[in-house]
Amino acid sequence: MSNTTIPDRYNEQFERLLIGPTRAFFGLGVEHMEKLTSVQLEATKAYTELGFRQLRAALEIREPKDLESYAQGQQEAVKTLGERVKGDAEKVVALNREFAEKAQQLAQENASGFAKTAARK
Repeated sequence: MSNTTIPDRYNEQFERLLIGPTRAFFGLGVEHMEKLTSVQLEATKAYTELGFRQLRAALEIREPKDLESYAQGQQEAVKTLGERVKGDAEKVVALNREFAEKAQQLAQENASGFAKTAARK
């Protein structure tokens, strides 16, 4: 006869079938939020720096040739911003894809755990 009591078996199953998977999923969510926040903070910093560079450049306009130079700089800034936005969007898509794949894998592992437990009964 086993030394394991019914409450011990219940607690073990509860941990394995509910608490463990829930903890794993929430851990995955926290990791995902942390990565997304990092990307967003990095992007915000880059966009802010670009904006302030443009504002400082506008303050340097003293004569018509400066305005022409500023306008050309604006075109380059828009190009840089567009490339940055595209790159940031690609990072977010990749992070979301990674999260979805890991969550699906976790769900499949948990479903197989449920099936094994149900088969034992």
